[in-house]
Amino acid sequence: MKVMPQGQCLRHGVYGIGIATASDAHKTTIDFYEHGPKTFITEMLEAVVMAEAPPRPPRPRAVASLAAKKSASKK
Repeated sequence: MKVMPQGQCLRHGVYGIGIATASDAHKTTIDFYEHGPKTFITEMLEAVVMAEAPPRPPRPRAVASLAAKKSASKK
């Protein structure tokens, strides 16, 4: 794979859909929708370039609401 422009959407066989956040001749970092940021050796990266990024799925709020409940119960 070659250097990706920042914002390029890609589909990886293991991690799914992500957006390139940084890329040079040596390393490429992709922020995956479900797995977060991952860094790859650019020339070994195997991914399919997508023309358009699908909408990012909403993140679950269960952890945030649990923390808010614990904080409120201490008061």
